[in-house]
Amino acid sequence: MTVSADSNAPLLSERRGAVGVLTFNRPQKHNALTPQLLEQLCAVLADWAANDAVRTLVITGAGDRAFSAGYDIGAIETVGPDGAAHAPDGQRSTPFERALAAVRDFPYPSIAMINGHCFGGALHLALCCDLRTAADHISMGMPPARLGVVYAPEGLWQFLQMLGSARTRELFFTGRSYRGGELRDLGIVEHWLSAAELASTTFALADEISHNAPLALRGIKRLLNRLENPALDPELKAEANRLIAEAFASADLKEGQAAFLEKRSPGFTGK
Repeated sequence: MTVSADSNAPLLSERRGAVGVLTFNRPQKHNALTPQLLEQLCAVLADWAANDAVRTLVITGAGDRAFSAGYDIGAIETVGPDGAAHAPDGQRSTPFERALAAVRDFPYPSIAMINGHCFGGALHLALCCDLRTAADHISMGMPPARLGVVYAPEGLWQFLQMLGSARTRELFFTGRSYRGGELRDLGIVEHWLSAAELASTTFALADEISHNAPLALRGIKRLLNRLENPALDPELKAEANRLIAEAFASADLKEGQAAFLEKRSPGFTGK
């Protein structure tokens, strides 16, 4: 087994045979996602993808309270147009978008082991994995509307594929937290387990997958990704960019961010 050298790093990486494990390691911040953490995730996955040593990927969170609370609210601007403007090598993408793509396009199967609460961008990242296992005590939700954020069309498309139109609309329009039977009914997770069973069951599944033929695993995943991810219409993409930029420039976004950090209800004005 190989383990990342710095146990205090925001992202831990280790290999258990042919199974690679990435752990969000900010338990004091409910494993909230930051640009630094996401850039590290991209770097590790690029390395693992290049050498074929990891044939199943598992992503989880440190501690037993949170898989991840979602994107760090204090850095919310970095998921908007300003974040894309600072992309490396002329790319027009944010650290969050690059991380989603790195997980989705990792050449071998991936499993989100959701050991605790999972919200916002972290839930989207979990949907970018091929499979999801979860502890049965957790809660999930998508709060962009409570923050004043217009969510990207690629992400909405993934939720539509997974949940269907009615449930996706309810999830995003209400921004509420789901747990228990109501959460199970959404259909996001394939395997619900007790907290005591989660790790052993998940790693047994990952190990089983990793022993299958590498070319078959890579080929099947590649084709499934191509079939499930059609290119967006350029006109739709342009409109989405306009709506997202308008929201990120709004007073409502600043109010939503402040209300979240101050743990109060926001007072939105539509401006």
